[in-house]
Amino acid sequence: MLTAAALGMLLYGLHDVVAGTIDLVAAGTLEWWANLWRMLAGATLMLAAVFVRVSIPGGLALAIAGLLGLQSISLHNDVHFYGSLLPLPQIMRAIFSALLVTLAYFGWGGGGGDRPRPTPDPPANGSAPGPDARSSRPTRDNDDDTPH
Repeated sequence: MLTAAALGMLLYGLHDVVAGTIDLVAAGTLEWWANLWRMLAGATLMLAAVFVRVSIPGGLALAIAGLLGLQSISLHNDVHFYGSLLPLPQIMRAIFSALLVTLAYFGWGGGGGDRPRPTPDPPANGSAPGPDARSSRPTRDNDDDTPH
């Protein structure tokens, strides 16, 4: 789940960086600051995808910030592209963002600790390891079989 979330965030951010760059350089349908905002939010999400994948603390918060930045500039861009706000694409974008955050959260182990912890393998000779599990044979220094 963590890999799917990180890959989705990476591709989503890359799409907005490329789309913002193309509009800034070639199309010019948006203001320059709107394109820079879109590219910066996309780059933030791409960086957060790397942080989420390697489970760096704060990576999920950075991803949420990037997703909210992309959602907000999308609200601005709808009015320029279509003349009004289109609710369905905005709702779908919000659902996709929530899915990515949910995948990352549960992939990181935020589901309340319901995953079993790995138990150490028992020793090969069948005896339980003691406090110092390097060797189960007594050493010459602490050999109690000799009379005193």
